[in-house]
Amino acid sequence: MAAHTIKPLASATAINTGGRNGHSETTDGSVSVNLSVRKEMGGPGLPGTTTPEHLFAAGYAACFGGALEFVASQHKQSVAGSSVTCTVAVGPREGGGFGISARLLVKVPGLPRAEAAALVAEAHEKICPYSHATRGNIDVTLEVE
Repeated sequence: MAAHTIKPLASATAINTGGRNGHSETTDGSVSVNLSVRKEMGGPGLPGTTTPEHLFAAGYAACFGGALEFVASQHKQSVAGSSVTCTVAVGPREGGGFGISARLLVKVPGLPRAEAAALVAEAHEKICPYSHATRGNIDVTLEVE
């Protein structure tokens, strides 16, 4: 499938030095993090540091939450009090190298599960840019509670 072009509304730029044991910072200064490879992956797992997987999980959770709110508003429903928990795993791929997977646990306390699941599915299929970017590239599991 061909890539879809977009009309950019906003952009973000980050610079990394030192890779997974380095530092990443956005050019506008809104994000500045020190990174280290986790002990489970053979690294130092230094306190006060993060990983690319943590950053991806935080971004995907926030983006998906926004997509869910957008879809709900289009259907004149409320998802107030909802939460999205994104778990990102990293590990060796069958074809070599490393890959990631994502699991989204979506809680929508104000709606029956079937209605919440329909909104979650629409947000995933039609709206969320992270879902579009990952589709067909990594395993993404959706759970609605």
